[in-house]
Amino acid sequence: MLLRHTPKEVHERTALTVNPAKTCQPIGAMYAALGIHRCLPHSHGSQGCYAYHRSTLTRHYKEPVMAATSAFTEGASVFGGQANLLQAISNIFTVYEPEVIAVHTTCLSETIGDDIPQIVAKARDEGKIPSGRYVIHANTPSYVGSHVTGFASMVKGMVDYLAASNGHKENRINLIPGYVEPCDMEEIKRLAGELGVPVIMFPDTSNVLNGPQTGKFHIYPDGGTKVEELIAAGSSIGTVALGPLASGPAARALDTKCKVPCEILNLPIGLRSTDTFIDTLRRIAGVTVPESINIERGRLVDVITDMHQYFYHRKVALAGDPDQLVALTEFLVDLDMWPIHIVTGTPGKKFEKRIKEITREVPHPVNVRATGDLFLLHQWLKSEPVDLLLGNTYMKYIARDEDIPLVRFGFPILDRIGHSYFPTVGYRGGLRLLEKILDTLLDRQDRDAPEESFELVM
Repeated sequence: MLLRHTPKEVHERTALTVNPAKTCQPIGAMYAALGIHRCLPHSHGSQGCYAYHRSTLTRHYKEPVMAATSAFTEGASVFGGQANLLQAISNIFTVYEPEVIAVHTTCLSETIGDDIPQIVAKARDEGKIPSGRYVIHANTPSYVGSHVTGFASMVKGMVDYLAASNGHKENRINLIPGYVEPCDMEEIKRLAGELGVPVIMFPDTSNVLNGPQTGKFHIYPDGGTKVEELIAAGSSIGTVALGPLASGPAARALDTKCKVPCEILNLPIGLRSTDTFIDTLRRIAGVTVPESINIERGRLVDVITDMHQYFYHRKVALAGDPDQLVALTEFLVDLDMWPIHIVTGTPGKKFEKRIKEITREVPHPVNVRATGDLFLLHQWLKSEPVDLLLGNTYMKYIARDEDIPLVRFGFPILDRIGHSYFPTVGYRGGLRLLEKILDTLLDRQDRDAPEESFELVM
């Protein structure tokens, strides 16, 4: 009901966010950590924070998410959490036997100022970290950034703590997939396999958060990047990072630390960005694109051609993560759709500039805002309605109030399934995305059609 009182008049707000278009850094850090084989994420803060992070991931992926916490009480909140973390590290390795503990901080431990590297060093000196086991960390207070920057910080932590050069270059490429679904990571690996390119992907949540039902519970699923692969990433011939915000920091850190050159690309969502991804792998590895990939591309082009009239000049509003929105906006423009309202909750003026570049030939004014929120997006929609919304589950309230069809895309999606099993990256993912958009538009067309226009065929 509250959304129905959203006013059309936009007043600039600097100290108030209403219905944020993001969630907090530790969620992204926890998700990244789950992409390491036999890794237990650890939340250095209170039990309430860690419960929220776990529950959000569990609700999105419909899979149990395992993690640990330092369980701050009043004493730790005043005097610091070193004792809690030292005890936690000892208990976790003794009871749960992970290969890696991935510590991320919360608002509370960051405000106190706990020095995680110093605490980890103390734990190792005291013999609390067994030989051949590792503790890595990322600083992820919720009062800055978003789940995307939290993901980026933890992936960079993997490089800082684990990657090492063996002195010569191995014939393989590192792939940093960005903040995408487990099925998207699987699809990115499949495309590299079709090209015949050996890769190390990190992190890799495929078969971790979209694994099969076997009737048995395993605290550490079969998936995830192994520690030895993370170490070996420092000896690859190159790194391809997908998504500048989520993957760029780790790729640059690996270049600085181990002299592994990197190329930072858009997420391979849609035709153009997937072409760039495939061509980059081809060029670095020195291989030829096989006919199987050309066929996949041709099918996507065929559907775009056949269905173009249904996309043409449809106005779209989007909200989500910067890396996803940049690639998605480019795809929509290539379809001759008009993305005219675009909001992300993640800070960064580069995002606004990039969106303006992509939409410069759209013959309609384009609103774009980094550090925006869904309240602002709703205000824009009241002044300039659109034909389609793309965004996460929280967009459903705007969709209902304004009677605009919604395609669920991004994070979190709490009220539907399929997003962790059916990729939206690559050429096959592009087909899936087109199907979702087209079905939604045609369902609305059927709903609104008078009887004389209610056709059996498109």
